[in-house]
Amino acid sequence: MRLVTYRHGETVSCGAVTARGVVDIPGSWDGPDAPRSVKAVLERGTACLDTVRGLSQAAGEALSLESVTLLAPLPCPGKLLALAGNYAEHIKEASLERGFELGLSDSPRQTTTPRPFLMPTSVVSGPGDIVPWPVYSKEIDYELELAVVMGQRAKCVTAAEALDCVAGYTIGNDISARSVTFTASRGERAWDEFYDWLNGKWADGFFPMGPWLVTKEEIADVQNLAMTLKVNGVVRQDANTSQMIYPVADIVSFLSHLMTLEAGDVISTGTPSGVGIATGKFLEGGDTIECTIEGLGTLTNTLGERPEAFYEPLA
Repeated sequence: MRLVTYRHGETVSCGAVTARGVVDIPGSWDGPDAPRSVKAVLERGTACLDTVRGLSQAAGEALSLESVTLLAPLPCPGKLLALAGNYAEHIKEASLERGFELGLSDSPRQTTTPRPFLMPTSVVSGPGDIVPWPVYSKEIDYELELAVVMGQRAKCVTAAEALDCVAGYTIGNDISARSVTFTASRGERAWDEFYDWLNGKWADGFFPMGPWLVTKEEIADVQNLAMTLKVNGVVRQDANTSQMIYPVADIVSFLSHLMTLEAGDVISTGTPSGVGIATGKFLEGGDTIECTIEGLGTLTNTLGERPEAFYEPLA
């Protein structure tokens, strides 16, 4: 089942995409107290998902997909987490080309742990959106990522239990500001490089997500999905989720020991090799980025125009 958040006219609603179009969930609900967002559907649990599945399969009215504007399936997730360095080849390319000391042992899954970070929900944007170029970075990069959507509460779960807590999957593009304009006239401090990198993840609209949430029963093996990212039609990233250092089950388990994961939380699982920082081929204003993951569809966005002036906090 494919769950969407969409705009039709002046109304924002949630629905299920079927062969005949988008079935509006609130409008098809039998009785009062209909869920009015994808997050609300997830928070109500398996029974609600089963009801929505029944609505999507029943005969009834549906909107054509062309008549609606798809938004991020979860425009405001409860928590949005992401992983740094979860593909070995990406770690290697960053280390070789830019001299980053990211750390890669011969068997990282056995000798290291995931490196998660949080992002504000203001980074979320949807399919087709123009992503604004922030005023504090002159180098903008792309990062194709599989995003996991939680379907229920998870606290200290094992890897064997973790996927039972997942609702499904979507596509994320963890767009990154690779340079910041904070260094001029700034005294050196420990951790500045780390925080500059982290600042580069927080710009408005920097995490396009979509085009929909595919529920987990539609994905036979989440650790064997082809992934491709194109910029203006040219392939930049070509990989498979089997190349993750920490698979989805391990990621969910690890994070659930750090914090309580809840229905509607989103976890982006890291990017494979081929990003712009490794080659110097950064995005330019007006570039079109297409992110495709097998079974999940294609997420397309455009980078906005380069600012005429950049923010320099010590100027």
